[in-house]
Amino acid sequence: MTPTLRRYEPEDCAACWLLFYRAVQIGAAEFYDQSQRDVWCAAPPDPSPERNARLADATTWLAEDNGRLVGFMSLEADGHLDMAFVDPDYMGLGVARALHDRLMQSARDAGLTQLNTEASPVAEHFFSRQGWQMVAPDTVVRDGVSLPRYLMQITLEEQP
Repeated sequence: MTPTLRRYEPEDCAACWLLFYRAVQIGAAEFYDQSQRDVWCAAPPDPSPERNARLADATTWLAEDNGRLVGFMSLEADGHLDMAFVDPDYMGLGVARALHDRLMQSARDAGLTQLNTEASPVAEHFFSRQGWQMVAPDTVVRDGVSLPRYLMQITLEEQP
């Protein structure tokens, strides 16, 4: 499928955070047990001003299929890829790739030469296929529950 890509708008906040919840609870089920998924995101987050700012203050791209939000990725000004989530119903259909390609172009347009992220195990597979390198495995502990992740980076090639 070829999703329609567009920039984030404040009215997208609730839909993005609901997609985030679905991606964690359903999409990450193969990689994280229920206690890990619950400590990551136990319920759909409310679309608070802070959550809106997190997406609005970054370069956030949304992917849609016939008007339905199916994925989003956000890149902070310092080159940190903060969020990368695809609706579980659309995993493996090219949504992440389309978002990633657009985000990489946004990074180049902003003059960034290196990006970094903390990738979940499911995201690590995707990012590795896109040329990202693992810097180190990492673990974050929330409420006594360990969540494995990977510190990753990519150096952007200059385009002629």
